[in-house]
Amino acid sequence: MVSEENQPKKQRNEECFINCLPGDLIEQIFLRLPVSTLLRCIDVCKQWHKIIRDPQFVASHLQHAPHCVLVFFPQESVSGEPYPADAIVIDGAWSHSKYAVPVIGPDDFLCGSCNGLLCLYTKTSTIKIANLATGEHLHLEKPVKSSRGDHFLFYSFGCHPSTKEYKIIHFLADHVEGRYRPHDDNKFSVIQVYTLGDEKWRDIRTPEALSLNCVKNSGAINVDGIMYWLTEDMVASWQHAVMTFDLNEESFARIELPAVAPEDCANGGPRRYWIREIDGKISIATAQTYPSQPRRLVGDLQIWTLDNKAEQRWSQKYNIQYPPDYIPGPNLGHGDKIILPSFGCSLYSYELLGENFRTKLGKMAKLLDFSPYKPGNVKSYIFVKSLVRLDVYKNAGIVRRPKQRQGWELKKWETWEQELSKNEKSWSVVHKGEHDGNVR
Repeated sequence: MVSEENQPKKQRNEECFINCLPGDLIEQIFLRLPVSTLLRCIDVCKQWHKIIRDPQFVASHLQHAPHCVLVFFPQESVSGEPYPADAIVIDGAWSHSKYAVPVIGPDDFLCGSCNGLLCLYTKTSTIKIANLATGEHLHLEKPVKSSRGDHFLFYSFGCHPSTKEYKIIHFLADHVEGRYRPHDDNKFSVIQVYTLGDEKWRDIRTPEALSLNCVKNSGAINVDGIMYWLTEDMVASWQHAVMTFDLNEESFARIELPAVAPEDCANGGPRRYWIREIDGKISIATAQTYPSQPRRLVGDLQIWTLDNKAEQRWSQKYNIQYPPDYIPGPNLGHGDKIILPSFGCSLYSYELLGENFRTKLGKMAKLLDFSPYKPGNVKSYIFVKSLVRLDVYKNAGIVRRPKQRQGWELKKWETWEQELSKNEKSWSVVHKGEHDGNVR
């Protein structure tokens, strides 16, 4: 045991040893450590603090960070009982977190994930940008022109790799600007852009009036600093086209979909289209739905990927027989698997088996039950834990830091499962007592 009088000498020796280590060696070691460990290392000494907070180190660590899947469950109301928004993180070993995601509030809606930052739509007057790993979050004012019918699905979030600028995109309904037309309130002619570090929203006019319903129903994705979404094109074989918005140049472009129209089956209902990201590629998923359940799929699920953006060349990657009930997004695949919710409120991972593009869902593994949340509302995002700081944007909004960096609460549904287990045990005791009484 070290005496008190020897303690200062021991501390001096440790500090001397730390300072003797080459900075490059320390940095290479730090690049292999998770964010949670690095956060504990920040306060060890000034040298470590300087390395970990250096923007170049943050960028390098981000490139080495393993990708996870973030599954989001929006707030639900079941039989008048409110259930708060929640999320889980699924790592590369396909095991899910047992702790709550601390930066997501009970009323928050997730509308984007990029470089470890989450964009959350709140029911108040703010948009929240949060770093899940560090717990920092930044509150920004919503655009003044947002309408009564504003929706979290009208927001998207991304970063351009060359400029390193983070931008929030808001699809603004046409009638907000006083140009209300009874039959055109599902269109938008302006997107609003907020760059983190600025203190204002900017209006950028689209080349033409575009479908707001397509954005709401099909989603929007960000790949390599370009935002993609679907719009209506009644002349095209798919009756849709892809619109793009470059976050750096802030310019629009249009990509035509394949000329070959998908074949419909006789017992299917309307065909739906979703824009998704699979392995870093822009993909279009399409399937027919049940006539009475427009979100539930019937027939084969076709998935096409954009192979060459300049040539607008597509190829069919999958034609999945016996598809799942629902398609989550905006990220559909993670590695060699996809994550899909079932009608019975269970989350599964699947490996895709088959030759060429004729594919079946195989090697199914159940991840968890998520009842009472609705399977049609489940969202999935590719996510990394990062050291990206938000306090550099403090002039544009209110930055809050976590009171503690560890000790997340247990998952909300794990608490419900524990309560359910207690109730089931109580019911079992009562049932056994009644059964024994009848036997006598």
